[in-house]
Amino acid sequence: MNTIRQLHSLGQSLWYDNIQRRLLDNGELAMLIQQGEIRGITSNPSIFQQAIARSTDYDPALVSMAWAGWDAEMIFWHLAIEDITRACDLFLPLFESSRAADGFVSLEVHPALAHDPAATLAQAKHLWETVDRPNLMIKIPATQASLPAVRSAIAAGINVNVTLIFSIKRYREVMEAFLAGLEDILASGQARPHFPASVASFFISRMDTRVDAHLPEDSPLRGRAAIANARLAYDVFRQTFSGPRWEELAAAGARLQRPLWASTSTKNPAYPDTLYVDSLVAPDTVNTVPPQTLAAYRDHGKAALAFSGDTNEARSTCMELELRGISFARLTEELEKEGLQAFAEAFSGMLEAIDTRRRAAFANLGTLADPVKERFARMEAEDVPARLWAGDPGLWTTDPAQQEEIRKRLGWLHLPETSRARLATLESLAAVIRSAGIRKFLLLGMGGSSLAPEVLSLVFAGSPAGRPQGVDFAILDSTDPDQVAQAARDFPPRESLYIVSSKSGGTAEVNAMLEYFWQLSGEDGSRFVAITDPGTSLDALANRRGFRATLLADPTVGGRFSVLADFGLFPMALMGLDLSRALSSAAAMLHACRPGESAVNNPGMALGVVLGEAALAGRDKLTLLADPPLSAFGSWLEQLIAESSGKQGTGIVVIDDEPLAPAEAYSPDRLFVYLRADGALAAHVTALRSTGQPVLEYTIPDVYTLVAEFYRWEIATATACHILGVNAFDQPNVQDNKNRTVEKMKVYLQSGRLDEPLPTWEGEGFRMFSNQPLPGNSLAEILSAFLAMAQTGDPQTAAGRSYIAINAYLPRNPKMHAALRGVRQQILLRSGCATTLGFGPRFLHSTGQLHKGGPTSGMFLQITADPIQDLDIPGQAATFGVLERAQALGDYEALAARGRLILRLHLSSPQEIGLLADALK
Repeated sequence: MNTIRQLHSLGQSLWYDNIQRRLLDNGELAMLIQQGEIRGITSNPSIFQQAIARSTDYDPALVSMAWAGWDAEMIFWHLAIEDITRACDLFLPLFESSRAADGFVSLEVHPALAHDPAATLAQAKHLWETVDRPNLMIKIPATQASLPAVRSAIAAGINVNVTLIFSIKRYREVMEAFLAGLEDILASGQARPHFPASVASFFISRMDTRVDAHLPEDSPLRGRAAIANARLAYDVFRQTFSGPRWEELAAAGARLQRPLWASTSTKNPAYPDTLYVDSLVAPDTVNTVPPQTLAAYRDHGKAALAFSGDTNEARSTCMELELRGISFARLTEELEKEGLQAFAEAFSGMLEAIDTRRRAAFANLGTLADPVKERFARMEAEDVPARLWAGDPGLWTTDPAQQEEIRKRLGWLHLPETSRARLATLESLAAVIRSAGIRKFLLLGMGGSSLAPEVLSLVFAGSPAGRPQGVDFAILDSTDPDQVAQAARDFPPRESLYIVSSKSGGTAEVNAMLEYFWQLSGEDGSRFVAITDPGTSLDALANRRGFRATLLADPTVGGRFSVLADFGLFPMALMGLDLSRALSSAAAMLHACRPGESAVNNPGMALGVVLGEAALAGRDKLTLLADPPLSAFGSWLEQLIAESSGKQGTGIVVIDDEPLAPAEAYSPDRLFVYLRADGALAAHVTALRSTGQPVLEYTIPDVYTLVAEFYRWEIATATACHILGVNAFDQPNVQDNKNRTVEKMKVYLQSGRLDEPLPTWEGEGFRMFSNQPLPGNSLAEILSAFLAMAQTGDPQTAAGRSYIAINAYLPRNPKMHAALRGVRQQILLRSGCATTLGFGPRFLHSTGQLHKGGPTSGMFLQITADPIQDLDIPGQAATFGVLERAQALGDYEALAARGRLILRLHLSSPQEIGLLADALK
């Protein structure tokens, strides 16, 4: 039996004199409870000052409260109550198994109320009702004025920790208040009276610090006063809780008010660091220890009863001190006043620190601050948080048909919990595949069903957790023949598994890719797994062809919200991620966004409020800044937000992976979000803030935290769409492009050629097309004329300012991506406009919706090219190159039909992309 267990067996409980959010978030507190090291927690203003003012642990929660206009004290109480409630829940099993002997968590009333019994009692009742946990203890200071509040709180059934006791006289008064409160309960005539629990916190080390200051360095009395005082207090405790008065209460069910030894860390380094634990072991007591004392006692503490019942030595010590002119009455009175003052100063310092951060967070929103504050109030007034969890489609539309469809698309809200039932199946299948020696995985998908796995693959590969050795995972979401050919070379059938991922089961691009790799594999079904909804054409096809497995996803979850469904989880399993840990991370975010939580304290909804209000105010260019380990996340976020919000002439334009520019180069149509991992972009963020640009910051230390961010942004997107008044769960304009592509393919199959207009300009290596006249006789002049048509928007807010979308129907590879990033930088510096980059056809299933249905401020530079080598689509009288060109032409026509300014640059080869860069120099 270890020392701590021996201590508990002797009748003393160790409680932890420490609470901070980090302990709750990282599982350390839960581990200490599980290992039996601590049996309760105490807190006070000094502890919260250390936790809140001297760390950034609370900043994520603090910021949203600041946005809502809360003052520092409101913020503190909310943060403290959150921590205390979470701790109570962790201790509840111990509370129940110990039959309410242990498992308590203490929360102190405001130290400024120490001399106002009515206000103390009122706050005690408020905190008790707010936390609403049977194992909460309210800490009330043992001032003369507060004793009536102690009695009344006990009589009201509130568990009380009476704190800041220094003298035997005051301790007697505390016990009297406790007993009187219990007798008030008996006198109330309850048939089955409920007696609350209580402890009396007797402070230890401060006594020695004060007494020692009056003694010579070599005095044998040094370090003896506190323990002597405590032993006398314990003797008074035993006397008080014996005899007829107590026996009557005990017979009715009352429990002892145990002495709690507080302030038990040694302040004098000359004393043993476990002095105030080893010397105070006694039955029916509690010792509350800070972290360093717990660690020391665990390592070398002594578990043996320290009180023999003989108090002569303790009385002799106190008498000798009195003879030396050290008055215990005066000293304990001073210690009480100093203790109250120290707690008051700690509380005040903590509020000052919170207020500094609060003001900075509010100011950081700039002109958005007041609209965001007002929106939070409206969200509460309209009961938006509860309506979201109730599945109220009226949050997004009043159209009955759309409302009916929305009701079928909200399963994503519960995926962190409901997907747990799928883990055994997914992990088992992944293990079987790996045991077959397969280490290469190519996902064939499009849009929401493929982007999340790609993000996780790229982030996980670069994380400390790493990917299992030899595992290679990639996605193919293109009909570009050069890209398809490269994927075939990188993922040959004899080494690879192909995951065919399509929610609808009928996506044209996915079907084309499937047929190509089906033929390449020699029609080997063991090399294929399908992920789709039940009853789709892909479901039937996979069964006919004998795929290794078909995973049927939750049909109530839309594709872009499916990262925590089979579409995302099975690829995670193949990559080697811990699915249980991933879902636990997401579940923690779900809990933070849980039903019953206000919009202010819902991290997803709070983010959505800022996104929505920013878009309404003209800051509709949501610019993502991500440290290199997280740079891939933006591609998923772009499709989620663009496809959800870009409708009815409004929407949020996500600017992802844009090359950095000087802070002053950005116009006021931006809202920046910084995804921080290693701080690589911290200096750029500081510069942006110095120019008045609003920047939201989220720290994401690892891939498992990133899983929680997927869920946060889903909630945020749904919230922003509510504010914008659009249906977050449909994509009405995506079908237009599909229909135009189908028509062009029909013409091709009939005539053997695509119906393509004559070029407006031609040059060596390129042809150009535009739906509006653009003056110029060279590529450089035409591009200059195109950029000159950009709108600057409102002079003050830049609302309506143009953004320039580069839609590249080219192979997506590192070299092409780098070339087009250079093009984006030149466009930004020359025009001042935000730019986006989408590779076709994958962007058609994400930002394509925004391009057609969103703000009219978009300008479009479409780039196409003749493929280096075309590939036939098996079973179809067409090639991948033809299909890609048909999609580009359909996209061009759909944009032109809506009056968007579009310029198409067609290159004789993808390798001619340098012509564009040169023309912009």
